[in-house]
Amino acid sequence: MGVARLSEAEREALAAYAARATWPAAFAIYQRGAAADGLFIVTHGRVVLRSRVRAGRGFVPWIATPGETFGSEGLSQNARYATDARADEESETLFLSSARFRAFVREQPQHSLALITQLMGERSSLLDKLRELTTLSVEQRLVSTLIRMASNNTFTREDGRIVLCASRYRLLCELVGATRESVSLVLGRLTGEGLVERKGTSLIIAPATRLAERLDGAADNELPFPAISEPEQALQ
Repeated sequence: MGVARLSEAEREALAAYAARATWPAAFAIYQRGAAADGLFIVTHGRVVLRSRVRAGRGFVPWIATPGETFGSEGLSQNARYATDARADEESETLFLSSARFRAFVREQPQHSLALITQLMGERSSLLDKLRELTTLSVEQRLVSTLIRMASNNTFTREDGRIVLCASRYRLLCELVGATRESVSLVLGRLTGEGLVERKGTSLIIAPATRLAERLDGAADNELPFPAISEPEQALQ
């Protein structure tokens, strides 16, 4: 999330070289360690890349949305997928095998340059996220993650606010790379500041502009926060 995406015209150019597939929600597209060849481009929906940390817990380094790619490790020789990939909702992808990728580069240099630029942008975004994991507090990482989610209209409603239901709450914890307890403490502080509102079993998050102001003023050190209860289903 947070990088420029391939345009519809660029995706149409890719479609002549790629295989199109539709994936139902929660479908496992591939698993970590499986043989990889080529890359995927999302045309509709969301695909979550997840690394299993331990039993019952995972870390999400990337969510691919329309115009973004995933599985690009398949362009190297004797490649294996580095994560699990699962459709977060009904999704559609284009798959470009390594052989078709080479043909695309030869025959469509202008569009292939856009694809390569996209891959480099996504790599930079991943490196930036790694920096956040090693240098920012849980509070700062959580606010930064919410800002990225708010920039993606597949997560927001019309007024630009994110609605965190039980499944998205779990996804947020994996994106932040923190326990539910740590995330709950930070959300409690944000609730006290009026940036989070509870509605039933869901949490409503303030627009990205207000979150960005909060990130600018976030403290470098962790402090004890008042806790907020998780959505009821997230405990199940």
